Amino acid sequence: MNIPQTIATELGVRPAQVDAAVRLLDEGATVPFVARYRKEVTGGLDDTQLRHLEERLGYLRELEERRSTVLDSIREQGKLSAQLEADILAADTKTRLEDLYLPYRQKRRTKAQIAREAGLAPLAETLLAEPQHDPLVLAERYLAADKGVADVKAALDGARQILMERFAEDAELLGRLRAFLWEQGRLKSSVVDDKKDEGAKFADYFDFSEALAKIPSHRALALLRGRNEGVLQLAIEAGDGCAPHPCEAMIAARFGVRDQGRAADAWLQETVRWAWKVKLATHLDLELKGRLREAAEEEAIQVFARNLKDLLLAAPAGPRATLGLDPGLRTGVKVAVVDTTGKLVATDTIYPHVPHKRWDEALATLARLCREHRVELMAIGNGTASRETDKLAAELILRQPELRLAKIVVSEAGASVYSASELAAQEFPELDVSLRGAVSIARRLQDPLAELVKIDPKAIGVGQYQHDVNQSALARTLDAVVEDCVNAVGVDVNTASVPLLTRVSGLNGTLARNIVAYRDANGAFRDRTQLLKVSRLGDKTFEQAAGFLRINGGSNPLDRSAVHPEAYPVVERILRISGRRLEQLLGDAGFLRGLRPEHFIDGRFGVPTVRDILGELEKPGRDPRPEFRTATFREGVEDLKDLQPEMVLEGVVTNVTNFGAFVDVGVHQDGLVHISCLSEKFVRDPHAVVKAGDVVKVKVLEVDLKRRRIALTMRLNDDSREHVAPAARPAPSGSRAKPAAKAEPAKPNGAFAAAFERARRR
Repeated sequence: MNIPQTIATELGVRPAQVDAAVRLLDEGATVPFVARYRKEVTGGLDDTQLRHLEERLGYLRELEERRSTVLDSIREQGKLSAQLEADILAADTKTRLEDLYLPYRQKRRTKAQIAREAGLAPLAETLLAEPQHDPLVLAERYLAADKGVADVKAALDGARQILMERFAEDAELLGRLRAFLWEQGRLKSSVVDDKKDEGAKFADYFDFSEALAKIPSHRALALLRGRNEGVLQLAIEAGDGCAPHPCEAMIAARFGVRDQGRAADAWLQETVRWAWKVKLATHLDLELKGRLREAAEEEAIQVFARNLKDLLLAAPAGPRATLGLDPGLRTGVKVAVVDTTGKLVATDTIYPHVPHKRWDEALATLARLCREHRVELMAIGNGTASRETDKLAAELILRQPELRLAKIVVSEAGASVYSASELAAQEFPELDVSLRGAVSIARRLQDPLAELVKIDPKAIGVGQYQHDVNQSALARTLDAVVEDCVNAVGVDVNTASVPLLTRVSGLNGTLARNIVAYRDANGAFRDRTQLLKVSRLGDKTFEQAAGFLRINGGSNPLDRSAVHPEAYPVVERILRISGRRLEQLLGDAGFLRGLRPEHFIDGRFGVPTVRDILGELEKPGRDPRPEFRTATFREGVEDLKDLQPEMVLEGVVTNVTNFGAFVDVGVHQDGLVHISCLSEKFVRDPHAVVKAGDVVKVKVLEVDLKRRRIALTMRLNDDSREHVAPAARPAPSGSRAKPAAKAEPAKPNGAFAAAFERARRR
């Protein structure tokens, strides 16, 4: 297999581009570095293409290694024909390769092998090739008591085992059966006896059937979760239930078994039935459920990855003194103040809510802290007592207008994980665990990316069934997302934490700690070349990392930009040809846009790099993240019972799944905007309409107080009186919305209901 050609075809690029990228990755270059600073070499492959290339490269190399092992094994057995070798060399998936290897794989002695050792292979072959022979008569010739073939029945049983194994190990047949069941099969679920009450959340799937190939990932994972919890039984069905099974007919057709009234026809048909039931049905059932699970997991992981990226790249409030409030009732509200650099400067605990009700005292404490530390923003965690604490902050703003405060409710997902982490203990060894959460809440408003990198991505809770998927694959994907986001934004080397530096291209935990140690010992870095003085940071690491590390206020203005030090000569050429000084050039958008990139290229740097450099000179050190904006929760709407159908509210998207988006409207329970209610237009992918962190307007369609479910719509002209609730599914792991199962409407009435039903079942 030509790996570069295969990947190039999948990506729709030239093999030379793939070859170049593979060489760079094999030499230790990171995806962010290659995507940003080696565009000429790869022909402009972006980070998404490079991530796909990296993943497929690993798979295809494993396939080639396995192919070599398979060929060696069959060759050693003396069974490698020219045709078999050609088939193995042409196998483009691990499944196809293993199908071809199946008859030759070393295995324990089977009944078929014992039968062959007893000399029954000719009997099996003769009955298959010449079914006019009477099996009972022909079998008499193969009796051998000393070999365990004492009678005709034993002989025919042995012959049947030989044919069944042959049928089950035919690679072409396996491929056809697998394709047929995937394309034509249906997955049927039924409830396990006596599990109806215990598994009520899976009620929609107690008697459920759907085309296997069309089951969306969230439903597949829900079904598989139901099976794993012992509530559901899952079976793959094909055909109309009449005999023979269509797969039996495919086996018979492959080996020429037909009912023509010949002596051995009935025996052969029974052999086909046994081959399907005993050898093939269970094997393919498990394999296809595994394929369904893998596909669903892959899609769920991508959902998590997209949500995580949106959250990490959310708009930062910036370097503004911030007071973080981690709400609580009995244990009080934890307070932490961080300065413009994120440094902790004060902490406290206030008790404004029940049962303490020390409201005025709490206001006085907050006012004092805000005045002393010139606080501009108050970040309020969105957990228990969030709205009550939001009220407290609103009254503070009303009573102390001279402080010019603003309040923002932020997601506190993962704050408790950070608080109890070893990292938090190292950062704040003397600080109570509960107060560390308030620090995290304040800092994540200032810079979500810098703070969230301290938390295991899986703990942030923006995934779809995140606990049901392959955890190592999930971790790999999320780590790649964090790496891409950190390097897309860039890192201030003089303020960055060790966790943030660790995610920079080319760096690891040791180098990140060494950078911070050097910074602590020698003061702020003045220019990028000073990084080479850091212990164990050599030329190769400098090449990978330098462009992503920013130095603000240093000796070289280019060090605060994304221009790589290796390309500084290009900037010097631009200055020389334009006759300007660097200070005159920086930020002069009109002049820079009038320059032609091709005038400044050389043998190393082409038009793509020069174009990037001109863009950086136009806005040096620009942040690619959006402008900071917050939602304003409606006053008086603080609990589920305050919601009424037809209310129009502002909220924040907290999670996007394949079936819709969850929105925080300030009532301690996220509401669901079903995919059919996201837009007036047809929506295939919710991520095309909204992303985590978006501020949106929604209308309340339905509130179920008992099950704590909120149905919302972003189509503000929708009428709640016509709302038909979609079938429920267990809430995505990590979401604050945890709706119980909701009965699926059996027979929707009216045009709206019918349209909704069609949309739901896409």
